Amino acid sequence: MSVRLAVFDIDGTLVDSREIIHRAACEASADLGLPEPSYERVRRMVGLSLREALATLEPDLRDADLDHFVGRYQAAFLQMHEQPGFSEPLYDGAEALLHRLRRDGWTLSMATGKSRRGVGRWLKRDGWGELFASTHCADDGPGKPDPAMLTAAMQASGAHPGQTVMIGDTSHDMLMALNAGVRAQGVAWGFQTAEEVRASGAHHVAETFEELEAELHRFAAAFA
Repeated sequence: MSVRLAVFDIDGTLVDSREIIHRAACEASADLGLPEPSYERVRRMVGLSLREALATLEPDLRDADLDHFVGRYQAAFLQMHEQPGFSEPLYDGAEALLHRLRRDGWTLSMATGKSRRGVGRWLKRDGWGELFASTHCADDGPGKPDPAMLTAAMQASGAHPGQTVMIGDTSHDMLMALNAGVRAQGVAWGFQTAEEVRASGAHHVAETFEELEAELHRFAAAFA
């Protein structure tokens, strides 16, 4: 059977991390005496590696201040994870889709702007270590929209670009897919709007997980 590789972004695609990311950005900003950023500003940085994202949020910071900003963001994020009862919810239907795709013979990979530590937290979730054949993150090399993570995912699975789909919620995901020559599959429920994702070059933008699943199987049918 031909390889079918589905590479998933995490934040905004599988995980509803909108609240926690905004809270961490606000707490880190307050620590530096910066104005509290609006969600509208924060959402546009998501998908990039953390340092690049925060530099986009506050482009006038000097390197030393940016280093402090990154450290405070990471500390705020970790502190929230350590609070009793903390939950970073999956979108309804996300985990079920991953299991169905594996059942149907897809190889799954992860390409995310998270750190390797952040990826490790998700791989500790029940069954996730077995779901993903490989994981690729900002600590491994160039971040989105550079194609490096997708190139590594294809090398790990033996897939070629024509057998590979990148699934994400931001223009950074779609541009990475296009740079790697793979199908750019957007979703409409994350940090960027369907119109923004479509305008960045997505081949298709799914409005629901059911629509996403159907689109993935249509793609696979072309080379079955």
